[in-house]
Amino acid sequence: MQDKVKLIQYGIGPIGASIVKLVLQKKGFEYVGAIDIDLNKTGRDLGEIAGVGKKLGVTVSSDAKKILQEPGADVVIHTTASFLKDVRQQILDVVNAELDLVSTSEELTFPFLKSPEIAKEIDYLAKEKDVTVLATGVNPGFLMDAFPLTVTSVCQDVKSVKVTRVMDASIRRLPFQKKIGAGMKVEEFKNAVAGGRMGHIGLPESIAMIAAGLGWRVDDLQQTIDPVIADRPLKTQYLTVKRGQVSGLHQIGKGVMEGRTVITLDFWAHIGAPDPRDSILVEGTPNVDLTIKGGVHGDLATAAMVVNSIPRVIKGPPGLMTMKDLPVPCALLGDVTKIVGN
Repeated sequence: MQDKVKLIQYGIGPIGASIVKLVLQKKGFEYVGAIDIDLNKTGRDLGEIAGVGKKLGVTVSSDAKKILQEPGADVVIHTTASFLKDVRQQILDVVNAELDLVSTSEELTFPFLKSPEIAKEIDYLAKEKDVTVLATGVNPGFLMDAFPLTVTSVCQDVKSVKVTRVMDASIRRLPFQKKIGAGMKVEEFKNAVAGGRMGHIGLPESIAMIAAGLGWRVDDLQQTIDPVIADRPLKTQYLTVKRGQVSGLHQIGKGVMEGRTVITLDFWAHIGAPDPRDSILVEGTPNVDLTIKGGVHGDLATAAMVVNSIPRVIKGPPGLMTMKDLPVPCALLGDVTKIVGN
């Protein structure tokens, strides 16, 4: 059994930094490399950049290929960008280095929907190099796809699945608040939506993952994105929203099969959203109606999903996997080397 599971951190933004902090709370991990293209971060210690209060003896580098090819690493934690076209080469470089990978790239959670050729390319190379590639997170990656799929395991039959996520975005990080349009004018928001630059990334991927998991062939996938308008002044740690400005968004995705909506993902994310919650409603035999009051904190849960998935990736089969393909992770409380050594 190896002494430590050796990690490379690829991307050290807010999510990457939170993952570093969580990794350091766990037993059996060791960082041996760090990559980021931000010149304000390169040449500095990973611990300093991640804000962990101590140096880790790992220098951040912008030379990804050099760091990936250095011997000793086992797994790359990849937290750089959302869109598959932007991370394709990064993923291929990791796989070519014969390293397992856990990513937070939203489109990589189920890339067969929009980018089947890239998905096939990554899968083929991962099998050739005998490594596992997985993208996960809280959403997509769990709450609106893997979790409802798991819930249907108690059903003899399923007619429809509806997932509702209501999130008070005031407690989320600044990049997320900007991503949902908080503080924008309504016309500015609508233009951004029309240009494909606004909205939650991953809702179509979540629908496709649910459908694939249930063996459904969805004929049509529909999506709407509308602004939520502030009826009073709102303020967060990072920004102020005036009355009449956009406080966030309401996004609905639907999967239609044979003229009937069988999957509905109802996503609300705005500053000051009332009654935050995560709800799953399965119409089937039996029906399932499940609600997490207060909802799951997205930033905390994303870091947890990534770290808790590492043992599954190390022990997983080679290829491009999704959260429906691997065992559902659980909280990693023991020494990871003992878990992956079993």
